[in-house]
Amino acid sequence: MDVTFFDRAIETAPREKLEQHQTARMQTLLREVLATNAFYGKKLRDAGFSDARDFKSVADIARLPFTKKQELVESQDAHPPFGANLTFPVERYIRVHQTSGTTGKPLRWLDTRESWDWWARCWGAVFCAAGIGEHDRIFFAFSFGPFIGFWAAWAGSEKIGALAISGGAQDSYQRLHNLLDLRATALCCTPSYALHLIEEARKQNIDLRESGVRRIVVAGEPGGSIPGTKARIEEGWNAQLFDHTGATEVGAHGFTCVAQSGVHLNEGEFLIEVLDPKTNQPADEGELIITNLDRVGSPIIRYRTGDQVRLKRATCECGRTFARMDGGIIGRIDQMFIIRGVNIFPSSIEAIVRAYPAAQEFAIELDTLDAMDQLQVKVEVAGENPQAIVDAIARDMAHRLGLRVPVALAAPDTLPRFELKAKRITDRRKK
Repeated sequence: MDVTFFDRAIETAPREKLEQHQTARMQTLLREVLATNAFYGKKLRDAGFSDARDFKSVADIARLPFTKKQELVESQDAHPPFGANLTFPVERYIRVHQTSGTTGKPLRWLDTRESWDWWARCWGAVFCAAGIGEHDRIFFAFSFGPFIGFWAAWAGSEKIGALAISGGAQDSYQRLHNLLDLRATALCCTPSYALHLIEEARKQNIDLRESGVRRIVVAGEPGGSIPGTKARIEEGWNAQLFDHTGATEVGAHGFTCVAQSGVHLNEGEFLIEVLDPKTNQPADEGELIITNLDRVGSPIIRYRTGDQVRLKRATCECGRTFARMDGGIIGRIDQMFIIRGVNIFPSSIEAIVRAYPAAQEFAIELDTLDAMDQLQVKVEVAGENPQAIVDAIARDMAHRLGLRVPVALAAPDTLPRFELKAKRITDRRKK
């Protein structure tokens, strides 16, 4: 196994040394934030924490208050346009981006020159873990709008010396041909868009398995760690798929390595907790709580991501000592729905649908009937006897979810395709 590192010393550090590193970085962050950041200065002092020297070990993270997205939204509403979570004068900042807005009102986020370099370092770790380096040509199938998306990945590609190729302001036809003409060796996009490009290529009689792309980094959706989705993308491109996790307000925190044994959490740049969302006590499976350690200008401390994860602590086969998310992000806690007493994540439905190669696209519909919540799945199926595939998917759902789910056959090309985060859920339930 050919393993490459962005920072071997910290990525393979023993736990004790790693925690010393995190403690020192946290003390530096707290000194700056307590002195000049209006949002966190007040928040920390209200919680009884007023001196960075009181943070003596990573265990002290439990003394600090949680941060919720709604607080940040309210801060931006009260102090437009950027809110009070700024450690420096606005003139110090050089970039503004915003969240995708898929789970609520978009947040605007500022970065300084130093914190943008931090983003680039985080993405450098993502690329190096995937075996992408200075000899690669990375095609970014991304619109390059206000959503931070792969903007930071572009900076990361520059950090490792790779050739960055923009797919902005192009339709799928143009992207496919530019990717091929420029002999890209790596691709960055969402899992849904990687699948969509396979569909588009087939319509144009292009076999992407013969392209130069050998590594694909996907983000924005859980598909990169769903076996059926991953296998379909890898087969369609004849390339190895690597999952990445991150968020505009948090940073690029997770990546898959060549060992393909879960999604590493970059503990060199983030302090990670997994807590039971009901008790707020440490757990092997629960909500991912993140503190970034070097985004001083617009930090996040104990952020409740809303992501459900299952943690593994053992050293990876690649040699990294960072904790890993087993199966990536299982789903968003706020997107889990309960149907007749059964907890269901959209990713569980995707895992079943994507196990069938003939299933092209799917949609989830939630309704209320006779005062009870109802779930239906629609699936586009290619090839002969599509109804047989739909019936098989329905049987698998009943077996694996423990719930009978109506599965309907959708006409070809009637369900939407997505470039950025897919929006496959229509929720018409009565609140």
